Amino acid sequence: MKNYKFPNFTSISFLMIMIWLTSCSETKQVTGTEKPNIIVILADDLGYGDLGVYNDESKILTSHLDDLAKSGIRFTNAHSPSSVCTPTRYGILTGRFAWRTDLKKSVLWAWDKPLIEEDRETLPKMLKKRGYNTANIGKWHLGWRWKDKDGNYINDTIPIGNYGLKGRNDLYQFIDFSKTIDGGPMEAGFDYYFGDDVPNFAPYVFIENNKIIADLDTLKPGSMYGGPGPMSSGWDLTKVMPTITKKSVEYIEDQAQEENPFFLYFALTAPHTPIAPTKDFIGKSKAGLYGDFVTEVDWTVGQIIDALNRTGQLDNTIVVFTSDNGSPQRDGEKMGGKTGSVKKYGHDPSRPFKGMKADIWEGGHRVPCIVSWPSKISSGQVSSQLFGLNDLMATFTALTESSDKSSQYEDSQDFSDVWLNKETSPVRQNLVHHSIQGMFAISEGPWKYIEGKGSGGWSGNPDEKSGFTLPEGQLYNLETDIAEQNNIYDQHPEIVEKLSATLKMYRKQGYSNPNMKK
Repeated sequence: MKNYKFPNFTSISFLMIMIWLTSCSETKQVTGTEKPNIIVILADDLGYGDLGVYNDESKILTSHLDDLAKSGIRFTNAHSPSSVCTPTRYGILTGRFAWRTDLKKSVLWAWDKPLIEEDRETLPKMLKKRGYNTANIGKWHLGWRWKDKDGNYINDTIPIGNYGLKGRNDLYQFIDFSKTIDGGPMEAGFDYYFGDDVPNFAPYVFIENNKIIADLDTLKPGSMYGGPGPMSSGWDLTKVMPTITKKSVEYIEDQAQEENPFFLYFALTAPHTPIAPTKDFIGKSKAGLYGDFVTEVDWTVGQIIDALNRTGQLDNTIVVFTSDNGSPQRDGEKMGGKTGSVKKYGHDPSRPFKGMKADIWEGGHRVPCIVSWPSKISSGQVSSQLFGLNDLMATFTALTESSDKSSQYEDSQDFSDVWLNKETSPVRQNLVHHSIQGMFAISEGPWKYIEGKGSGGWSGNPDEKSGFTLPEGQLYNLETDIAEQNNIYDQHPEIVEKLSATLKMYRKQGYSNPNMKK
């Protein structure tokens, strides 16, 4: 509080003094019944083994994230709904697996229409009903509706997720970029959006709410990382992360002056390609440019925590930090690099797991997950609970209103009692996993059953050259074989049969939440 000269106590009533003091406060005053602010920081392609608090052999200094983990709960068995981007974002914002939509594998590609259905309940819609201001800053990658000069949508009839669609890269020629863009974050329930949609897809420009904020006056040069398409002159890939960080800090500062709580979905563009750390971070890690970009992620988290602390909002703010999938382990050469190439530095973003981004193996979807809420969550906790990022929907519903309402989401379960240290028994009995090629797996207890051969992703099927006849599926005991080295599919047919039946049931009935009220 500033140094104010206090008035004469004899001339003003005690009540008036209290009202006056309250009005002088520059930040929100937290009460026992006030709903918490909520911030979800979603890193892009960050591996479980990138953080020092998860990997004692990490070559990257992540002091801010390590401190955040110490301030709350660190989950060691958390999973993204998919081993790639778009379906994970859908799962987080809806509490529903994306493979229940038309997107059965892969991700949305440039100029695709929205994946989130217009009438679908979403995390921001739910929180708005409870009085929250909602914002999405950063990456979107869940589709938009782009208009032509007559106001017609150019992509309504285009099949989503079809990377090889003929003419896809030329669709921008039919778009009138002066018009509003529909079907994005605003329609999904956010009051505010600022970001670049997808950093390696056109258009290369920042979007605010539902309008681009600069002229698309040139085409991306072939020498610049990313797909072809229109660009705003002077677009600099290294400035994306600093810009969205600054916008997020400003949003937090602005919300400190408001009475209502806020929800910020801060979707980072790092350390995904283009691997573009600013010069301030180059050389700060021992894992090449990739490691330097992770260092920038850590700095960004530090900026968010500092803004909350500075504005007096830290104690009553839930901060969730996680990643949309595992790391592809690229070294950052020419802002990309070959998958697995960062390992030449002695750094393994998937340690101690097998596989990488896109795979059905643990390295594809087991992710770091940290939850901090200083006023309510005890510090220094480590939880081995099986947790899916799709569970955020039901958990936030329970924390902001009623646990009864949390049972309405198809694939989301309420972990609020775990967060508040009221529950130690397992909340989830099992969890479904999904790879870029559409391969399914399910974990239950120590067991993980994979419905197919190989990785289902970018690691391929290294066992094909073994010369042996491979089983039709895979079964691992993760308690004794966390690296999924010993496939015991043929040794436990009864477990395979049970898990296969559960997986088929979840797909057929349309939900996996046992508390679902139909």
